[in-house]
Amino acid sequence: MTLRLATPADTEALSDLGRRAFTAKFGDLYSAENLAKFLDDTHTPAKVAAQLADPGMRVAVIEDSGAVIAFCKIAFASTLPRHSDARAPFELKQLYTDPDRLGRGLGARLMDWALDQARHAGADELQLSVYSDNPDAHRFYARYGLAKIADITFTVGDHVDPEFMMAVKL
Repeated sequence: MTLRLATPADTEALSDLGRRAFTAKFGDLYSAENLAKFLDDTHTPAKVAAQLADPGMRVAVIEDSGAVIAFCKIAFASTLPRHSDARAPFELKQLYTDPDRLGRGLGARLMDWALDQARHAGADELQLSVYSDNPDAHRFYARYGLAKIADITFTVGDHVDPEFMMAVKL
């Protein structure tokens, strides 16, 4: 398995994996209309292509036998609400693994990559947003020192989810 930066050739695979991973974990929380709208706003080839071209983002993938099986997207400037004194926070936008490959250390490899990228670029904090009723994710991020710093929300269509904003000082 290889961890590498994503390229435009990965656009379709990233779009597909994003849709499958989000639906597998959270699809049952939303109406079909809200889920479809969210996926069409967030996990399309056009959206992924724009992210790959954005100099303020970096995307890493893990591939196995030529297939993208996990990815991580980071932003060099956090778009989350301001709830800390960080002057240069990075944001972990998405960390997704193929639903059939969970529990194999892929997320850990990508999390190590994201933290290394943030530190190397001079970020003073890594921030993320995570669903409030996702204890597995809370435990995963806590292993890296992230802690809840605020209650925020996340919108899927017209559905509003409670989220935790988590952060770690770097």
